[in-house]
Amino acid sequence: MNTTVIIKASSKKNGNTKKIIELLNRDSNFDIIDLLDYNIGHFDYDFKNANDDFLPLLQKITEKYDTIIFATPVYWYTMSGILKVFFDRLSDLLHYQKELGRKLRGKNMAMVSNSGENDRRQGFEMPFIESAKYLGMNYLGDIHVWFSKDGSKIDDIAENQIKKFIKTL
Repeated sequence: MNTTVIIKASSKKNGNTKKIIELLNRDSNFDIIDLLDYNIGHFDYDFKNANDDFLPLLQKITEKYDTIIFATPVYWYTMSGILKVFFDRLSDLLHYQKELGRKLRGKNMAMVSNSGENDRRQGFEMPFIESAKYLGMNYLGDIHVWFSKDGSKIDDIAENQIKKFIKTL
């Protein structure tokens, strides 16, 4: 198994994050999981969300993919809310779904962020790096992609950077 999945974590179905995923997939055949298609509740210490879509989705991810690329817009200087909820739910794997959590060990993680400008703040990548470390995953790196001044297309410099980044995956 040497497969890659992009987890799309935007609040907008057909926005800039989708454009970036299309660029990532131009010469690749990565599967895409859009978190908007799933019902994933917030972390609950009493695990009241045990029957939502999170655990079956994570089971599918761990069984099928070696590399997970998170694609998120920058919202208020951090990852999207939908992705933060997904990351918070990883706590389920530390408490009562430990065997499922162990299946993440040795897998690869990468991250692509995007915004209207080249303005991602230092430290944005920290939750991804530290989560990968904690879960025993290999962090392959990250890239930030931004758009032209009029917002119509991916900035040429960013597009070249993402083409280089994709070769490292």
